[in-house]
Amino acid sequence: MLVALCHADPAAAFRCGSKLVKDGMHESEVIAACGEPESRRNLGYALRGIDLRSRRHSGYGVHVQPGYGHYLQEILITELIYNFGPRKLMRRLLFEGGILVEIENLGYGHR
Repeated sequence: MLVALCHADPAAAFRCGSKLVKDGMHESEVIAACGEPESRRNLGYALRGIDLRSRRHSGYGVHVQPGYGHYLQEILITELIYNFGPRKLMRRLLFEGGILVEIENLGYGHR
């Protein structure tokens, strides 16, 4: 028996006009490409391990002990929802510290 689960599929990237929006972009770049979102909300804060050598987050699920070359930083988690109309998919964008870390398809939009 085949069971279909109803959930939003993650997407790696999408287009806003001629601009490609993808993980790693800054929130200001996304807004410049797509315009203001339909909704914006701050979801709270999270602690993330930062690697001083690369100045990047250590990533999801990676436990980093503070010490030489690493430290923990509290970062703001922000959600933007874009509604591009009834013929295009809505997008939920998740930012950590202003950097796009997740793109989720929400189904077709509305006007």
